[in-house]
Amino acid sequence: MPSFSIIGCGYTGRALVRRLIAQGASVRGFATRVESMAGIEAAGATAGVLDLDRPVAPIEVDGQLLWYMAPPPPTGTDDPRLKRCLQALCGRPRRFVYLSTTGVYGDQAGARVDELSPPQPRTMRAHRRLAAESLLREWAGTHDIDWCILRVAGIYGPGRLPIERLRQGQPAIIPSEATPTNRIHVDDLVEACLAAATSAQAHKRIFNVADGNDDSLTDYLQRVARIAALPPPPLVDRETARRTSTASSWSFLAESRRVDNHRLIDELGVRLRFADLDEGIRASLGAQG
Repeated sequence: MPSFSIIGCGYTGRALVRRLIAQGASVRGFATRVESMAGIEAAGATAGVLDLDRPVAPIEVDGQLLWYMAPPPPTGTDDPRLKRCLQALCGRPRRFVYLSTTGVYGDQAGARVDELSPPQPRTMRAHRRLAAESLLREWAGTHDIDWCILRVAGIYGPGRLPIERLRQGQPAIIPSEATPTNRIHVDDLVEACLAAATSAQAHKRIFNVADGNDDSLTDYLQRVARIAALPPPPLVDRETARRTSTASSWSFLAESRRVDNHRLIDELGVRLRFADLDEGIRASLGAQG
């Protein structure tokens, strides 16, 4: 039986699989789509089908380290997917690591937030994530299960750079009106996932996972354009961006916060490989090329 299981094994999960396999571990990854399962197997793990929108068969996890990366459904106020998963688990995992989002802090008008900042979700997407966090902690308390929650900023990495957006000439907000954003390179997120599963410091703790930079999306797009030798995005004022963006896109642009990552670095001991954003972009371009 594999000693590691990843539920919702997508982009980040496959990167974690590759790291674990390189260390000689036995890993099992669960996904719904056929193409995702093929990617899990290509990364070296055993793939399992798991559709969390339907009744779930028992999942044996006794003694395993378990990462849960599946997103909540796109509608509703809670996370029935996580609830089905928890009800299906058999045995006691050594630790349950849940990947949440820094979106639970809501719009802070550019102010800094840390793990002691009260969540103030604005979007239903963030409300569902916060509900999932609460569900996990309640379930873990009832069953005496160790847990750790990672609140993850925007993920970038190989295959996850805004190359097509730049090629299409989609606009960005003028720098004077652009607001702080937060992100993390997928390789550094993998390091955080490993530490969250194995470190004694992660026992029943929440950690923000961000690289410590709070450059605006405009600055990020301009950096990618410069390093990838692409035209920089055309610039528009914030009101024009609001009027021309989809509701989903604007829900991200409308929120602004600076995510503190000191607990990740000082307490969990994660050493970021890509604290420098330019280095992360260059590495991502090289890996996907």
